[in-house]
Amino acid sequence: MKFQSADRIKIPQGFWAGLRQLGIAAHDVARKAGQPLTIIAEPAVTTAQYFAVWQAYSDLIGDTAKGIIALATGFDTAKYPPTALATYHARDYRDALKRMVRYKQLCPPENLRITEEGESCTIELEWLYTGQPGPPVLTGITLAHLLELGRRGTGQPLTARFVEFSPDMGDVQALEAYFGCPIRMGAQGNRLTLYRGDLDRPFVSYNEELLEMLTPALDQSLLEQQRSRSITGRVKWIMKRNLTGGQSDLQAVAKELGLSDRTLQRRLTDENTSFKQLLTEVRHAQAREYLADPSLDIKEVAFLIGYEDQNSFYRAFRLWEGDTPSNWRVKQEDWRSTLVTEHSGQVNIMPGK
Repeated sequence: MKFQSADRIKIPQGFWAGLRQLGIAAHDVARKAGQPLTIIAEPAVTTAQYFAVWQAYSDLIGDTAKGIIALATGFDTAKYPPTALATYHARDYRDALKRMVRYKQLCPPENLRITEEGESCTIELEWLYTGQPGPPVLTGITLAHLLELGRRGTGQPLTARFVEFSPDMGDVQALEAYFGCPIRMGAQGNRLTLYRGDLDRPFVSYNEELLEMLTPALDQSLLEQQRSRSITGRVKWIMKRNLTGGQSDLQAVAKELGLSDRTLQRRLTDENTSFKQLLTEVRHAQAREYLADPSLDIKEVAFLIGYEDQNSFYRAFRLWEGDTPSNWRVKQEDWRSTLVTEHSGQVNIMPGK
């Protein structure tokens, strides 16, 4: 069982079979996505192709919410790849979610973070190795799949506590009926919040023998992936994820990687970089991304990239860009406005680029 590299993603054959059940032909999706028909049989595709396929499915079915619910409820569990199939045979909902979070690492570009606090369990979706988020329908399918996992595994009509989406997801009332809870659009992130008590519910589909067969192969694939992925990429990903929480110091990152401080420093040196340099690169990139969002003020941006005070952020940004964050933001907005005017709004402008 081989893992996929950062920009090589496997589309399970079960996906195409699921589309057929919905009356959507695979070749129609390929054409709509602007891809050759051979993509249907490709062992792996690029992130751009992966996103294009999902967007094509959304366009063909019409409404994003409809596409999410139809595929989440109509997909045959038996057609899932081993990484997902193993979760359906876990001991309980908590075990299943932990397995899903763990094995999701084998299926970029999506990543899941799970947090249990009080009476809630929150699962946040992140996009890895991409300069942009995935199509809204893929975001919705990923979170719906997590609730569907609990429903099918426990055999109970579980509902979520709250769901948040960054993009517009179409028919919000249909989604609220499906998730059984309020839906918030335009949020800062994509999150599914469950009732923590539901995580203790046992799975009627628990199969210890099947797990004993699947788990070693999946764990080995995950280990091979972690060993082969560059330490630089892994460190930058952890830094980006942990900036706001203030857990991006050397000790915290080394602990998460299962390495000593000295070993981490040595491996970064072997890749011709340093922890300090990577932290600077991540903060710089995130600062540009956040400043492109006019809804965030400068203080918020400083906090989001791990600075305790605004002055420290100003000093750092001047070193990076030769200007203050405020001036840089104004110049970027002027530049985008000029481009839109010159091209009559017919181009897709990527902020901050």
